[in-house]
Amino acid sequence: MQPDNAPLTREAARGVRHARELEDHITWLDTFSGTALGVLSVASGIYTYLGVSSLLDENGAMSVFAAIAYSTAVSVGIFVFWSYLMRLFPAVRSTRARGGLLAAMGIGSLAIVAMSSWLNAAALAGSAAVEQHLAKTVQDYQSALERAHEIALTGQALERDVARTRQSFEDLSEQEAEGTLSGLAGRGAVFRVLRQKSAELAALETQIAAQTPLVENAFTEGNTILSRMRALTVEPGNVEARSVEFSEAAVRLQGLITQLRQLSVAPLVERAAQDLSASVVLPELDSSTAAGRADQSATITSVLEVLGQRAATLERAAQNVQTLEQPTDVTYTPVSAADAVILYARNFVPSWAGAIAIDLLPAVLVLILTVTHGAIRQSRDGTGIEDTLTLAELRAAMTALRDVESLSHAPLPDSPPRREAAE
Repeated sequence: MQPDNAPLTREAARGVRHARELEDHITWLDTFSGTALGVLSVASGIYTYLGVSSLLDENGAMSVFAAIAYSTAVSVGIFVFWSYLMRLFPAVRSTRARGGLLAAMGIGSLAIVAMSSWLNAAALAGSAAVEQHLAKTVQDYQSALERAHEIALTGQALERDVARTRQSFEDLSEQEAEGTLSGLAGRGAVFRVLRQKSAELAALETQIAAQTPLVENAFTEGNTILSRMRALTVEPGNVEARSVEFSEAAVRLQGLITQLRQLSVAPLVERAAQDLSASVVLPELDSSTAAGRADQSATITSVLEVLGQRAATLERAAQNVQTLEQPTDVTYTPVSAADAVILYARNFVPSWAGAIAIDLLPAVLVLILTVTHGAIRQSRDGTGIEDTLTLAELRAAMTALRDVESLSHAPLPDSPPRREAAE
C-alpha cells in the first residue's frame, strides 16, 4: 500500500492506466452485451419452440400456446441465468464464493441442456434423425428377409436328399424285380416294400418342389416392399407423413418374413423321415417254398435296416436346417424427432454442438469478464482511491466539495416571528 500523499511509482501508474483502459473497454462492451445475450436467448427459444412442436401430438391452439409458453420460459430463464452470472461471478473475490457460483453455473448449464439444447438439436436435425431411424430399420428388415430366404432355400435343398433316397429305393426295387436282390425274380413282397417307400418319398419330393415358387414369390415381393421403404427414407416432404406409409410397408414385410419362415420344409422332412422307418406295412411273403420265404424275410429285414439308416440321415439333415440361426425379429417403432436425435446422437454431433453452443456460449463471456476484472483488481493493487480517480470524477468531487463548503458558510435562515397571542 502506498503511504498517504506519496507519489505513485512508475509501475503503479502504469497499472492504474492499464486498469482504467480495461474499464473503458468493459463499459463499451456493456452497451450491447445485454442485447447480444437477449438475441441468443430468443434464438434458443425459437429452436426450442420447433422442438416442442415436434413432440406435441395435436396442432390446435392450445398446443401452439403451450409450445410458445415453454419456449418463452426457456428464453427468459437463459437470459436471467447468464445475466446473474455475468454480473456476480466477476465481482466475487473469495475462492469459496467463486466455487459456489461455479457449481451453480454447472447445475444451471445442465438444466439448460436438459430443457432446451436437446430440443434445439431436434429442431436442427430432427428430420434427418428420423430418416436415419427409417434407414436403420430398412437394414434390419433386409437382413431378416435375406436370412429367412436363406433358411428357406436351405430347406428346399433337402429335396435333393429326398430324391437321392427315393432313387436308391427305386434302384433296389428294380434289382428285386430282376431277381438280383432276394434271388426271386418278380414283383413280390420285397418289391412292394421298396416301392411303398419310394412312393412316399416321391410324394414328399413333390411337396417340397411345390414350395419353391412360393418361397421365390415371397422373397421377390419382400424386395419390392424394401425398395419402396428405401425410397421413403430419402423422399422430399414431411417425414411424419412418410413414416405412416413406412409403417404400413413394415407390417406387410413382417408378414412376408413370417411366411418365409413357415415355408421352410425342414420340419416336414424331419417328420417324414421319422415315419419312413416307423410305418412300414409288411406284405405277406408270397414265395411258394419255405426257403424262398426265408430269403424274402431276410431281404426285407436288410431293406428295413437300410431304410432306418436313410431315414436317420434325412432326419439329421432336416435337424441341421432347423438349428440354423433364425432371422432376428424386427419391429418398426415410430419415434419423434426429439427421440430420434437422442437415439442417433453420434451421427449428429455437429447439430448437438450447435444446439448446446447457442445456450452455453455466454459461459465464455462470464469467464472473459472474470479474467478482465481480476486483471483490473491486480493492476490497482497497492494504490489508493485518490490515485484512481479520472478527471471527470475529480471535477465532480471538487464541485461537490465546493457545494458543501458554501452550505457550511451560509448564514442560517431567520426564524419566523412568533405571533403574539390575542388578548
